[in-house]
Amino acid sequence: MVASAGDTTSVFKKVLVSYFYVAIWIALSFSVIIYNKYILDPKMYNFPFPISLTLIHMSFCSSLAFFLIRVLRIVELPSSPAMSRDLYFSSVVPIGALYSLSLWFSNSAYIYLSVSFIQMLKALMPVAVYSIGVQFKKENFKSDTLANMLCISCGVAVAAYGEARFNSWGVSLQLAAVAFEATRLVLIQILLTSKGVSLNPITSLYYVSPCCLIFLLVPWFFVELPLLTNIFSLNFDYLVFGTNSLCAFALNLAVFLVVGKTSALTMNVAGVVKDWLLIAFSWSVIKDTVTTVNLAGYGIAFLGVAYYNHVKLQGLKAKEAQKNGALQTDEESGMLLDEKLKQRVSRQQTSS
Repeated sequence: MVASAGDTTSVFKKVLVSYFYVAIWIALSFSVIIYNKYILDPKMYNFPFPISLTLIHMSFCSSLAFFLIRVLRIVELPSSPAMSRDLYFSSVVPIGALYSLSLWFSNSAYIYLSVSFIQMLKALMPVAVYSIGVQFKKENFKSDTLANMLCISCGVAVAAYGEARFNSWGVSLQLAAVAFEATRLVLIQILLTSKGVSLNPITSLYYVSPCCLIFLLVPWFFVELPLLTNIFSLNFDYLVFGTNSLCAFALNLAVFLVVGKTSALTMNVAGVVKDWLLIAFSWSVIKDTVTTVNLAGYGIAFLGVAYYNHVKLQGLKAKEAQKNGALQTDEESGMLLDEKLKQRVSRQQTSS
């Protein structure tokens, strides 16, 4: 059967739209990372206050999400199940706490480490997610997966060994950020997904951002507020921090578009492209030193991550095929039962 010209055009348009959404996500993610680096780095904008920057982001996202949901009513809050007080404190609060720590530490790392090296360290995310998933019984322990995780870890270790501007404190901050983010992702599966709660980026920000804001106020009050009052005037750069916060909010919407219009696998592949672009940009524009050992180590880690994503994709395909097979079996059983009932009714009518 030959596909018509209309079908070919429709498929082509869908592919173009998918690539367009992916390009938007890559551009926004790229921009947020570089923008945060520019603001926090003492050699650039020189605002080395990661908690304050995260507070600005959370305040902006909370206000805009509230406006879109409560005033404009563009997005509806989940109704089945509804977000009760018990569900909020048992699920959203711990997720918000972990998210605040992840943002705080990841932004802090930009003060001490290069953009390229931070992207290399982020390759450890599958290792952290898998390890924590095994502890929480969300992942099954497998020796081949463990070997893959060790391969990724060794690759990152080689990249760290070749880092020209290695800073142990910065590495500790980024590794802590990875651990907190991985725990948050696992808890989302346990606390929200298992309870049937579905949140898009706007509703997620509506619930999680105020929680992050409250958690960050405590360390901000004791760590950064005294420094800010002594060093900086009360003049607030609305252009820089406003556009930076808008980019961060837009990035959350882009994540929703990419996952909704394409797939999680597409996003993972796009993430790899983004990482390589950031490494190239860090080396060519920011003039960060990227060594051959750096690239060799990250190459090993990249292959491990790619294989891990491939295995996960095959597992999802197998589950989908099994599910479709079960549905087909049920349909065939239903059709057979209907046929038997029809035959029985026909016999009864003939005998009567």
